[in-house]
Amino acid sequence: MVDDAGSTDRASLEDLISTVAGRLRREGIRRHDVVAFQLPNGIGAALLYRACWRLGAIAAPLHHKMGPREVAAALDQVDPVLVIAGCGLPASEIEGSVVLESPSERFDGLLARFADADPVTRAQCPAKGSDIAAVLFTSGSTGTPKAVLHTHRGLGYKASTMVEVHGIGPRDAVLSPAPLAHISGLLNGVLLPSTAGIPSVLMSTWDPEKALSLIERYEVTFMGAPPVFFTQMAASELFTQRRVATLRLVSTGGASVSPAFIDSTSEIFECRVKRTYGSTEAPTVTTSRARDAVDRARDTDGRTVGEVELQIRDPGDLSLRESGDPGEIWLRGPELFVGYADPAANAKVFAGPGGWFRTGDIGVSDERGWLRVEGRLSDTIIRGGENISASEVEATLEAHPDVTHAVAVPVPDAILGERVAAYVEARTASTWRSAASGSRVAV
Repeated sequence: MVDDAGSTDRASLEDLISTVAGRLRREGIRRHDVVAFQLPNGIGAALLYRACWRLGAIAAPLHHKMGPREVAAALDQVDPVLVIAGCGLPASEIEGSVVLESPSERFDGLLARFADADPVTRAQCPAKGSDIAAVLFTSGSTGTPKAVLHTHRGLGYKASTMVEVHGIGPRDAVLSPAPLAHISGLLNGVLLPSTAGIPSVLMSTWDPEKALSLIERYEVTFMGAPPVFFTQMAASELFTQRRVATLRLVSTGGASVSPAFIDSTSEIFECRVKRTYGSTEAPTVTTSRARDAVDRARDTDGRTVGEVELQIRDPGDLSLRESGDPGEIWLRGPELFVGYADPAANAKVFAGPGGWFRTGDIGVSDERGWLRVEGRLSDTIIRGGENISASEVEATLEAHPDVTHAVAVPVPDAILGERVAAYVEARTASTWRSAASGSRVAV
């Protein structure tokens, strides 16, 4: 595993997992306890996942860009026994939290903060497949983070399935720029590499020039990320095809993944580029395989993998839609989350007998099961892979003394997928400066 400070081999990682687990156990962490942590991408965050699981405890990572209000709202839902945070990050202000000296401190910081103790070996792990393994937080239309619960069985099944679907082998290596607090970061940066026994290269912050260097240095073959990451690498003055020659597979998803993007990225990087569809609640439920026709990877978001079941239903009367007719995407399968920490939220998304999950996404499926996602029912705006609550933006604007009403909407963007636009009704004529573009806007 590689991070900003260097690399750590497999045997050392196993020793570190056992050591950190032992020191957490000495602190009183036991099976089913929640351990929350707010750290940038790095070996330290990955170790906390694995050490929690070694004890049967629940890992609750907080995105390192979460603000104080979001951190408080997230922790209120899971009641953690222990909170670990980098110095200067909002979670470090939580009473009783264990604070690392710097936000980017590696595993040596974890070892320094906890007293020495006997290690916990794999054979001592008390976890069961049905136990909750991780809580991942995702912002919904209300702006309050929703706590998504995943089991060991579900995450393990998903990792092994995606190793097979992506054709991952012993000569592969993964570059993971996504935050480990995201399902994509957890899946591609921690679970998939450990399942396949291959190197994982973690980026604490995204930088296209640095990504090119890492791909070249560590002979990266697989990368899963939003489209903007690849367009930025391609636009870099340091880009050459030689530097990305080892890259063989790119998996990407989002509103801006057009057929034109797939064609251009495939040509520039000289590798297979395919579309995928999934979410925090249902990770990577559709994609294409190497044996599938190129146009399927380009023109659709794939078809179901493993044991996933998918239906398209009318969002009004909930009836099944015919092939080719748009409707809401319903899912069920072993990798599906088992619910939110808030029971009231579950009633809104799980429908009828059989455990079907209502995604809130609109899609079309043809007679062979190839899916094309066309939009969302909710007002969540996804900018560069990050969920932004339209209602939260509206509330912030309306808090301004000169604003009587505001409506936030998504605007298509070829690079980021979507940008946020707002229609504002002001009490008096005003001129504001846009923080995003620097241009002046008359209201």
